[in-house]
Amino acid sequence: MDTFKIVCAVLDDVLSLGGRSTAFTPETPLLGAISELDSMAVVSVITTLEERLGVMIGDDIDGQAFATVGTLTAFVDDVLAGRA
Repeated sequence: MDTFKIVCAVLDDVLSLGGRSTAFTPETPLLGAISELDSMAVVSVITTLEERLGVMIGDDIDGQAFATVGTLTAFVDDVLAGRA
């Protein structure tokens, strides 16, 4: 499973980016850099990740997980491995 591709696809779908996520790298900034990613969109991204990956993401997630595409991918990998 390529978590990075899944995260990018979820961001593209939830934020209606029209394919812009194909240019994302792990260093691509998220919060504060992508105008479509507001607090309500963060909730939708989390919910969609939970649905697509069959996991539960706790309420203790902080904004740092949404700093870049790479930090979000690392967070999702930790959730999948049972570390978060």
